[in-house]
Amino acid sequence: MTDIKILWIDDEIDLLKPHILFLERKNFIVETVNNGYDAIDIVKEKHFDIIFLDENMPGLSGLQTLTQIKNIASGTPVVMITKSEEETIMEEAIGSKISDYLIKPVNPNQILLSIKKNIDHKRLITQKTSSEYQAEFSKIGNLIHESVSYDDWINIYKKLVYWELELEKLSGSEFEEIIKMQKSEANNVFSKFIKNNYFSWFDPNNNDKPLLSPNLFKNRIFPIMEKGNKVLVLLIDNLRYDQWQILKPKIEELFIVENDELYYSILPTATQYARNSIFAGLMPSEIEKLYPEYWLNDEDEGGKNLYEEELIKKQISRFGLKYSVFYDKISNLKSGKKLVENVNNIYNYQLSVIVYNFVDMLSHARTEMEMIKELAGDESAYRSLTLSWFEHSSLFELLKEISNTDLKVIITTDHGTIRVKNPVKVIGDKNTNSNLRYKLGKNLNYKTKDVFECKDPSKAYLPRPHVSSSYIFACENNFFAYPNNFNYYVNYYKDTFQHGGVSLEEMIIPFIVMNPK
Repeated sequence: MTDIKILWIDDEIDLLKPHILFLERKNFIVETVNNGYDAIDIVKEKHFDIIFLDENMPGLSGLQTLTQIKNIASGTPVVMITKSEEETIMEEAIGSKISDYLIKPVNPNQILLSIKKNIDHKRLITQKTSSEYQAEFSKIGNLIHESVSYDDWINIYKKLVYWELELEKLSGSEFEEIIKMQKSEANNVFSKFIKNNYFSWFDPNNNDKPLLSPNLFKNRIFPIMEKGNKVLVLLIDNLRYDQWQILKPKIEELFIVENDELYYSILPTATQYARNSIFAGLMPSEIEKLYPEYWLNDEDEGGKNLYEEELIKKQISRFGLKYSVFYDKISNLKSGKKLVENVNNIYNYQLSVIVYNFVDMLSHARTEMEMIKELAGDESAYRSLTLSWFEHSSLFELLKEISNTDLKVIITTDHGTIRVKNPVKVIGDKNTNSNLRYKLGKNLNYKTKDVFECKDPSKAYLPRPHVSSSYIFACENNFFAYPNNFNYYVNYYKDTFQHGGVSLEEMIIPFIVMNPK
């Protein structure tokens, strides 16, 4: 560290000469003044990287000087030095946004540590984080290519998200591009894993399968309720694991996280399939068979998620349980505020299920609105926008209200999203669905290597509207595009967040159990 400019303000500055010489030998540039008035004048004229300020000075006190310095140079770190350990003085200084607090007598190494902590903090963190990721890089690479189980992939995805978020803090780090490449490599190998293993998860004789959408209530939620707990399930549509990690610190101000795990969404990773499957406790073809009045295929007119409350109640009844159920779906600010105002409704039921559609709407708005595209231009900005929404949302208000109760709170989702990059050509008839990440249709024309095929939908417990109907799923960051108007279509949808296909981001998703503090 060279060319660091320090201002030291102390009415006994002459007694600090050894400290000043020590710093100058370390190549710091140190200027001194012995009163607050001179300090304010010099701060107006010159830039300093850090200021050391004596709290107990005649004339203008340290705290008075601090206030004026902050008005002039709000971003400059100020370290308060005092003989007093009175709590009120410390609180007032901290409230005035000091960066550090030292008690006299101070030794030179304390001063040096404070400089490093306040000025060189970012560089030291960058070096440490970069060094740690370099050490982990090859380990993660080996894990990617040695992975054989669904648990391996959960572990890999957790590591990738952890490092993605850590490296994101180091603005401009060359490792940001490296983690993107490693994540892309992981999705490539994960797609092969899904192609080789997905259908086996539905073999009745196979007990080695991950927790999947239709088993969420049976294996996770009902066991909690059987212990006598009232449960609130908050299903945030499209919530990815990285977004959960961004929201988690805010939520932990109110709740203690009891269980933080990841489970697998079924394919297609789309609301119509995955969310209906969660609420019914059944795979899509089973819903169609048992409750045809509650199922619409892609080509059918009408909303595809209009019977969620009915499906939840059917699932409870099918398992011979008798829980009272409250259900609501929040798609706008007005309905969210109304729910908070009537929060007592939730306390009267054993099971409350509330669907929040904002993150889903955000991903769609990003596709359709230029302003949102600019605000959420990349993964980092998309996460930031999600956090900003949450901090000002009715969901956060609801959680604040709920934090004063004994409810068990579950946060989960039905699927995630992925930012698509590469167009893959597909041809289908006019009844082929419009989703960019999966296609359901007759006589679909495509390159086999580009997709995950499901020629026999019964293998994946998916409805088959016609005898010749089949499904294909986009893998990695691909998206389906028709040859007609190809360039326009590609330019419009490239770099948008989509769901329905095969990727870590879409399929491996959070399930959180929390208790109010």
